[in-house]
Amino acid sequence: MSKKEYIRKCKEENPVVAICYDFDKTLTPDDMQAQGYIQSVGYDVADFWQKSNGIAEENDMDQNLAYMYTMKEESEGKILFTKEKLAEYGSKVQLFPGVEQWFERIREYGKEKKVIVEHYIISSGLKEMIEGTSVAKNGAFEKIYASSFYYNKKEVAVWPAQVVNYTNKTQFLFRIEKGVLDINDPGVNESFSPEEMRVPFRNMIYIGDSDTDIPCMKLVNSYGGHSIGVYNAESKDKTKVYKMMRDGRIKYFVPADYTENSELDILIKNIIDRTATNEVLETLHYQYKNEQINADKNVNESERKKSDLLIALENSDTFKRTHSVISDLKKIDDWTMEEQIRLIKIALDNSQIRYLLGDYDVKRFYENLLDNMENETSEIENLKTELLHEIKKKKRFS
Repeated sequence: MSKKEYIRKCKEENPVVAICYDFDKTLTPDDMQAQGYIQSVGYDVADFWQKSNGIAEENDMDQNLAYMYTMKEESEGKILFTKEKLAEYGSKVQLFPGVEQWFERIREYGKEKKVIVEHYIISSGLKEMIEGTSVAKNGAFEKIYASSFYYNKKEVAVWPAQVVNYTNKTQFLFRIEKGVLDINDPGVNESFSPEEMRVPFRNMIYIGDSDTDIPCMKLVNSYGGHSIGVYNAESKDKTKVYKMMRDGRIKYFVPADYTENSELDILIKNIIDRTATNEVLETLHYQYKNEQINADKNVNESERKKSDLLIALENSDTFKRTHSVISDLKKIDDWTMEEQIRLIKIALDNSQIRYLLGDYDVKRFYENLLDNMENETSEIENLKTELLHEIKKKKRFS
């Protein structure tokens, strides 16, 4: 068993927004393999995918494993299938308008709002090609989760090291959430309290273009995050994003235009603005919650139960609820003077309970309460007198 010590990210003072991207047709107009590699092994793009998908279908094989196998097989005798060569193909991948400047600009905007912005790739494409892009070389991404190869000592690909498909993409969102980024770190399975989550799902943004992104989009949406569908600004074909919106997979859709002041740019900045404000409230919520938890530690269970019942009686707004609470209150016989006074005031102030003072169970509860109270002050005596007067006014007995 490995004794590797994994580096994990801890929660910072400022909130973190994680923007997660698919790659093909999200940051680039076409599949990365179709922008040089497929042509270099003598294939038409459509024919290559037909062969790859055919292998998957005939062998009950994952489609991503099938394309990785096909890439390796078709490269034999034609090109060196090395990590360096794949990165070289990646360097030639065309990016959508504005992508080159996007990542740093959005990070800087986050800093202005005291929000840490991190960019992640979650793609079924090849990690080696993505790493070869200019944006990756310039440190755009916090982490790249994508399919990749295992290489021998000569740096030649010999076996899949990691395969990412549309269903297992979601695991990486949980890693980002907890700051457990290494794909082999078992810490992702550890329990974290909500306030310990480094990037709660409400602070995640997922940007994708098609059905393969749906599991991630659905997960992010269901936990209060933001899923965005993008479409090619040149073709203006919105068929896929319309379907994703219709099916509730995305909250927004915009052209894949990453230039400043584009629809996407404005949308992301609005989400960052909202996060900055919302996290102030979330921090306060957890402060109050922790205060309540610490206060509960100093109160025994019976005292907490009495307090809860007093609140329930005070807030009761139905006859059925009132009778139920009275039934529980009758089981308690160690009321403090302060609690007895509160019970009387609740009966006098809550018009519904005042109305029910003629019902046998409510009447008997309060009569017993008054019988066991001492008149320590004139205020208590006046309260008892007023309540007795109200009880005598009621003629309904059951």
